[in-house]
Amino acid sequence: MSNTSNFRQIMAEAKGQSLIGPNVIKNALPYLGGGLVLTAAGTFGGLSVMQGNPGLFMTTFWAALIGNFILFFVAMRVAQSGNNATALPLLTLYSLLSGYTLSGIIYLALQTSGVGIQGIGIAALGCGVTFVVARSVGSNLSEEDGIALSKTVSLALIGLVVVMLLQVVLGFFGIITPTFLEVAISAFGVLLFAGVSVVDFFVLPRTYRDDQYLAASLSMYLTYINLFIFILRLLIALNGRD
Repeated sequence: MSNTSNFRQIMAEAKGQSLIGPNVIKNALPYLGGGLVLTAAGTFGGLSVMQGNPGLFMTTFWAALIGNFILFFVAMRVAQSGNNATALPLLTLYSLLSGYTLSGIIYLALQTSGVGIQGIGIAALGCGVTFVVARSVGSNLSEEDGIALSKTVSLALIGLVVVMLLQVVLGFFGIITPTFLEVAISAFGVLLFAGVSVVDFFVLPRTYRDDQYLAASLSMYLTYINLFIFILRLLIALNGRD
């Protein structure tokens, strides 16, 4: 969820601005696709380590997670400066590490009856369909509607982060989220990041210049990775009930 503060900052910068990067999303799409492919490679690597040496995986998972957070802020700052030559290798490593950290939920999906590889395919397809719809809707939002939707999504993101942090804290005390709440949280996350994907097409051209395509690519990457995760969480929760 490291995109929350970034999303709010982007929104603040975009408010009331006209287009400053009309082609930034078009320029960002090849790098978004490349990042997702690298994430898949990182996930495959994580699954391989998990199956071959589970103990090593847990150690490397935490190292990758910490490195992932650090790289996000460094890569975003460099990308926003327009230094694409430096940002690109950072984003490459970030995508690989993201995939490695995703291997846990992918493994859980593969082990959950009724989800499996078909559930992963459904999550990926859901992201693709969302992209197509969001591109059509978000690119045609009026200024008033776009700003209103952006504010709503930003507030909802804050609420989701609070709930998920509460889940983590309760988990340390051995309190597991009831299935019906997990379904509700996951469904809310799916709807929320579908909304974020719409907002991206309104906000990003008002925030980034055409040459800042790597920063826009990272923002979109985070949107679809989170959407993918919440779709998988929803499928796991629905199929993992007793």
